[in-house]
Amino acid sequence: MTPRIVIVGAGFGGIGLGIQLRRAGTDSFTILEKADGIGGVWRDNTYPGLTCDVPSHLYSFSFEPSYDWTRRFPPQAEILAYLERCVDKHGLRDHLRLGAEVESAEFDSAGGVWRIRLAGGETMEADVLVAATGQLSLPSYPSIPGLDEFGGPMFHSARWDHSHELAGKRVGVIGTGASAVQFIPEIASEVERLEVFQRSAPWVIPKPDRPYPEWERRLYRRLPLLQAISRSCDYCLYELLVMGFTRHRWLLRTLERRALRRLRDAIDDDDLVARLTPDYPLGCKRVVIVDGWAEAMARSNVALVTTPIERVSPRGVVTADRVEHELDVLVLGTGFRANEFLAPMRVTGRDGVDLNETWREGAEAYLGITVSGFPNLYILYGPNTNLGANSIVYMLESQIRYVLGGIRAASLDGGAPLEVRPEVQREFNEELRKRLAGSVWREGCRSWYVNDAGRVTNNWPGMTLEYRRRTRRFDPADYRVVTAG
Repeated sequence: MTPRIVIVGAGFGGIGLGIQLRRAGTDSFTILEKADGIGGVWRDNTYPGLTCDVPSHLYSFSFEPSYDWTRRFPPQAEILAYLERCVDKHGLRDHLRLGAEVESAEFDSAGGVWRIRLAGGETMEADVLVAATGQLSLPSYPSIPGLDEFGGPMFHSARWDHSHELAGKRVGVIGTGASAVQFIPEIASEVERLEVFQRSAPWVIPKPDRPYPEWERRLYRRLPLLQAISRSCDYCLYELLVMGFTRHRWLLRTLERRALRRLRDAIDDDDLVARLTPDYPLGCKRVVIVDGWAEAMARSNVALVTTPIERVSPRGVVTADRVEHELDVLVLGTGFRANEFLAPMRVTGRDGVDLNETWREGAEAYLGITVSGFPNLYILYGPNTNLGANSIVYMLESQIRYVLGGIRAASLDGGAPLEVRPEVQREFNEELRKRLAGSVWREGCRSWYVNDAGRVTNNWPGMTLEYRRRTRRFDPADYRVVTAG
């Protein structure tokens, strides 16, 4: 039996799985994408200064290396172009349906299939459903009184409005997370006045970026082994960071000292340095790797505001000290709703079980990929598969191999749906909770790694090499066959 496969999302996960399905000789799949183009976060985010914080040789498929990267850390446009080339080279265009947003997916126990409903009412059937929607696709808008009353242009960094010129304007930025720390140095020199509203200071590490000259790119093309060595070196370096976040904190001390020294070297104002110094261990929140942050905050036209925001007025932002900061433009650098996996899609499993209800206290899955009660549903970049360091693309390749193993196992068993055993999922997640309790992500800071119930639902608690080992083989003993009826 050749299974009908529907993949939701055309980012790195969906495209990578599509490539591997084609390489395995399977063409019975469709990639549904709600937007009018591929790329996921690298399509949606176009803010100034956007680059990846993972080196280009590592932030790409191992089975599809590129020798066209112009810098060690790739900018957004080059990552998107890379994904477009992957789609064209591997013949995925005919498998893509753009502008196809999935509203709901329901498992039909009688037929043993997934019934998928698109926005607009169209329905589809699939034997296998793969959610590749990622963790960073839904912008988070802050719950600030009066936010919708601001009289000037206002937009989220993930939906940057390039039609509004910032030069000579009074601009306010709410948030100092990974996105804001990248675009603030880019716009600081052109605006008249920049007010940065900070809840907590980020850890910012200088980025060891550099251009790849043409001769070096030609060398990589002629000697691909050199790029493979570069990729391996970057991988090992980032694995050391992972060890620091999860087990050996002493590995992070050098980075902490380097980050603080950069602040003191760039800023003469001791009070400003103090307010830009994090009060939590490095890694508790997402570490930002970028250049120019401290220098931008030291500019005379940039002001750091740490007084809590009380409300937004038609003219600007009012802080708790009753000061109204008058602004022409307001930019929200407030991150993503990363804990809301698969949202806003509604997924209903066997016996009418709602996935959102199952995950009410926090999302969990076996290996971050499969969920008991939801046969033949696979998740890419699911719960507890995010990283504090290293490449998500590496993790996705591990998951893709596992999903292909699951599809093959179901086919060998006559095509009957497979569902992870509840005791297998429960034992796995109990292990995760114990390990995560001793990680840096539980060190008292507020971050998107931890949900409202206090559970770390996003991050993997070990090294990526361990995850690769644990997902290398799909073990049918961890699953049970779901019979129709």
